[in-house]
Amino acid sequence: MKVYDTIAAISTPRGKGGIAVIRISGEECVAILKRVFVPCGKDPVEYARRACFGHIVGPDGDVIDEGLVTYFATPHSFTGENVAEISCHGGVLLTETVLGAVLAAGARPATAGEFTARAMLNGKMGLASAEALGALLEAGTKGQMLLARGGMEGKLADATSALYERLTAILSDIYAKVDFPDEDLNSMSEQELRAALLEVRERTAALAATWHTGRAVSDGVRTVICGPVNAGKSTLYNAIVGRDAAIVTDIAGTTRDIISETAALGQVTLHLSDTAGLRDTEDAVEKIGVARADAAIDEAELVLLVLDGSKAPDGGTRALIERLKRVQGTVVAVLNKEDRGGDFPSEVLADFAHVVKISAKTGDISPLSSLVERLYTDETLDIRNDAVVANARQFAALVRAAEALDAAIAALDAGIPLDASCVEAELALSAFGEVDGRAVGEDIVANIFSRFCVGK
Repeated sequence: MKVYDTIAAISTPRGKGGIAVIRISGEECVAILKRVFVPCGKDPVEYARRACFGHIVGPDGDVIDEGLVTYFATPHSFTGENVAEISCHGGVLLTETVLGAVLAAGARPATAGEFTARAMLNGKMGLASAEALGALLEAGTKGQMLLARGGMEGKLADATSALYERLTAILSDIYAKVDFPDEDLNSMSEQELRAALLEVRERTAALAATWHTGRAVSDGVRTVICGPVNAGKSTLYNAIVGRDAAIVTDIAGTTRDIISETAALGQVTLHLSDTAGLRDTEDAVEKIGVARADAAIDEAELVLLVLDGSKAPDGGTRALIERLKRVQGTVVAVLNKEDRGGDFPSEVLADFAHVVKISAKTGDISPLSSLVERLYTDETLDIRNDAVVANARQFAALVRAAEALDAAIAALDAGIPLDASCVEAELALSAFGEVDGRAVGEDIVANIFSRFCVGK
């Protein structure tokens, strides 16, 4: 990546809109801005961080549009470079024409995520915060948005940096002892060194454990709603997604195929699938739906077995319950139609660890929501204000750090010389550095930013 040239891109969504924003960043930002913007009053370069009105002109000097320009001088900008943001009217052709004028004036088109990458390279944010920004842009649930905001504010980066600095201090003490064995440096004893490494190891494990919650919020849980016909599966599906996404009738076998949507249940993100009622049928189309439902159940992490709690189960329902005892995923038996009273014998579900009663028709699914949150999140964590691991890359780096610290402690216990023990501790230090980008490969950085939109 060339970090000294000047880049430009449309930073607002493509299409018609009230306004559009073209962002420019780099050393030639001021010169390019002067070629494309003629202020009608105050010069935005002289009045940095204030919106200034004027005319946007093309290479031939003709006025393209009128708009506002806000200039941010280095280092007080998103990227840490000189940045200008041109706000023009949001027509499709008009926006492209303004961008074309900026490119003709000397900028080059930005690549995906290049503005954010420059912010990281210029020390405006760490890699973990940059990833959180990408997650914020893609957030589809409130939980994902809150988790991303916490990451952008550096909660995880701060926690990882504290571990990095602590381990650096420990290594410095060890190397001082190795390099100057005859000096009275008031360094730690081997027992104290072991205790210090163990403390870092425990803090690392605790931080890595937050991935259980982070994964449920950010990545989501593959979830299947299944059960006999007319148990209220589609009604529950609609209650979770918050709209009439699935057709609901009193006719048995209404749902014949899998319908899927991502939705939130409490703070947990569910990749939710509603399936055909499981029963023996001669209908060729319904048979295909039942087969697909069976396959989806076997692949799911979470299975919501919806049963009509207002009546005793028939033979088919009992057979289905036996079949669900053998699946690999977590099964929650959902006794629906609580508003009608309950005649469902509790002993039939004695082998299920998780049973809740709800009324999907009235929208009272809070018992299910509370249970799913207990299963997939740590309720002591505040995803907005606590450090929470938000993606698999961060989790893998922390796991490597914990394993390296285990090896360093084992080396001390085995009486291996201190300098040899340091090798493992240095691997842990490198792993901590990977979380916030201090020691991560260029290919990983490029892959992360390639997922961003061009204007970000």
